[in-house]
Amino acid sequence: MNNVDISTIGRVGVLFGGVSAEREVSLESGNAVLTALKASGIEAVAIEIDNNNANNIVQQITAANIDIAFIALHGGIGEDGRLQAVLDIMGIPYTGSDTQAAALAMNKLITKQVWQGIGLPTSPFVVLNDQTNFQQVMSEFGAGVMVKPAHEGSSIGMTMAYTEQELLVAYGHAKKYDTAVIAEKLLPGEEYTVAILNGKALPAIKLETDHSFYDYEAKYIDNTTKYLCPCGLSDEKEKELQQLSLDAFNSLHCRGWGRVDVMVDDNNAFQLLEVNTVPGMTSHSLVPMSAKAAGYSFEALVIEILQEAKRRV
Repeated sequence: MNNVDISTIGRVGVLFGGVSAEREVSLESGNAVLTALKASGIEAVAIEIDNNNANNIVQQITAANIDIAFIALHGGIGEDGRLQAVLDIMGIPYTGSDTQAAALAMNKLITKQVWQGIGLPTSPFVVLNDQTNFQQVMSEFGAGVMVKPAHEGSSIGMTMAYTEQELLVAYGHAKKYDTAVIAEKLLPGEEYTVAILNGKALPAIKLETDHSFYDYEAKYIDNTTKYLCPCGLSDEKEKELQQLSLDAFNSLHCRGWGRVDVMVDDNNAFQLLEVNTVPGMTSHSLVPMSAKAAGYSFEALVIEILQEAKRRV
């Protein structure tokens, strides 16, 4: 961690809320970031996006008269590159990945295709549509599948399926959130997450939940979910996991900060799930937890994320 001169940061606009299915999480993240900035003596202003003002974001940002934007919009326009494009046009620096990387990482289908193409491990998958032979999918993947919308986060729209009928139901559920739906081979092993901060992989976290998987409730509501950091891996295996996560992050040309989710398959090998370019910053969130294990307070983490964005100006 570097000693930073907060006077160089300027006036920060915290963009949060949005109109996606992740709005409630974003509200909590944005307020946490805003509180941390003010507690650190940094001039900060809230820019909340909702259904009433989503079409005049440029006017809101202009009126806020900010020097830099902290993006805390999960999903939707905040994480798919559109907001980043607006800020680029306006000449305002912002935290996290640029337009292209954000759009790429937001699309789980293309992300997995990129990883397959360059030889990074990710679980087998198939794209589902109304003409899919669902019986064949279940036969091919055997033990079960995880069905998910290609563009949602926070486990929204995700369902496990073990039979053809369950797959049909899961597909119908995911289709409510996205026109692109994928089914991945169900991975039986442990789940880990690795935070990336300014070119470094932070300590890995192992996730343990009584739910069938790490779903929305397990992430944001259920206080029985366990987050293990240290994660319990040997030093060698954790370094392998960290390097894989960093490779996955860099393969999409992501920058600044983010989070990579990984699971273990039945051969005890790591398999990449996805990259989050605007991870949660709530009381249940994983990046602050990992950063704390690396010696960062929440306030220091927020400032470090901002400083990286300023260095790119």
